[in-house]
Amino acid sequence: MARRDVSEQTIVIRAAEFDAVVFDMDGVVTDTTRAHTEAWKSVFDEFLTRHVGPGAKPFDASVDYLRYVDGKPRYDGVRSFLASREITIAEGSQSDPPHADTVHGLGNRKNAEFLSHIAEQGADAYASTLSLLDAFRQAGLRTGLITSSRNARIVLDAAGVHDVFDVIVDGEVAAQRGLAGKPSPAVFLAAVEDLGVDPERAVVVEDAISGVAAGHTGGFGLVIGVARHDNAAGLWAAGADVVVTDLAAVSVEA
Repeated sequence: MARRDVSEQTIVIRAAEFDAVVFDMDGVVTDTTRAHTEAWKSVFDEFLTRHVGPGAKPFDASVDYLRYVDGKPRYDGVRSFLASREITIAEGSQSDPPHADTVHGLGNRKNAEFLSHIAEQGADAYASTLSLLDAFRQAGLRTGLITSSRNARIVLDAAGVHDVFDVIVDGEVAAQRGLAGKPSPAVFLAAVEDLGVDPERAVVVEDAISGVAAGHTGGFGLVIGVARHDNAAGLWAAGADVVVTDLAAVSVEA
C-alpha cells in the first residue's frame, strides 16, 4: 500500500492479505487519553513543585505526554519524563506506596489517580474502532489487543467492550513473560504468536509513536497510525504505512 498523507478518504484493506489485526487499547479502542494525561500532569506537577520549586516548568499535557509517556509502561514513563528534566530519583519497588518519591512510587500514584478517574467517570470506546474491529472479524481475521496498562480488564469493562479480542497481551502478561515495553516490538510479537500468525500477515493499529515504531521494527505487514493528537508527522517518522485521524477512514474488503 502506497504511503499517503493523513486523509479522510477511505483506505481499503484487503482481508485476503492478512490473517490477524492487533489493536492498541488506550487512544485506539478506548478514549482514555484525557484520563491518562490528567493523572500524569497531576502527579508530575506536584512532584516538580516539591522537588524543583514553585518556578518549575509544569508537565505539558501535549508535548511531554506524547514525547515521554504515551504508550509506555508507567514506570518507563516516569523514567523517561524525569530524564528529560535531568532529574534522578531512587527506583524503589513495585510495592512502594503512592506517596513515595521513587520511580515506582510516582508510577503507583499515577495509576491510583487514573483508576479513580475511571471509577468516577467510566470510559468510552471509539465507535469507528468497534466498527472496523467487527469488519475484520466478519472477514475472518483473528483479533488481538495489546496495552502497556495493567488495568486492561477494568478499562474494557468500563467501556463495555467484551469478547471481541481473541488474545489480550496487557501489562500483567508482559510482566509475567518479561516482555519489554514499547518501542520494543515484544508485546506485539507475543500477541501474534498467541494468535498463531506471522507478523508479516498481521496489521498493527496504534496511536502512539512508540507503538508505531514497535510495529515497524517487528516487521508487521501493515502499520496504521491513528493521529488523534496532531502527531501525524511523528507517526510517519516512526514507520507508519498509513496515517489517519480516525479509523472511520479505513474499510475492509473481504
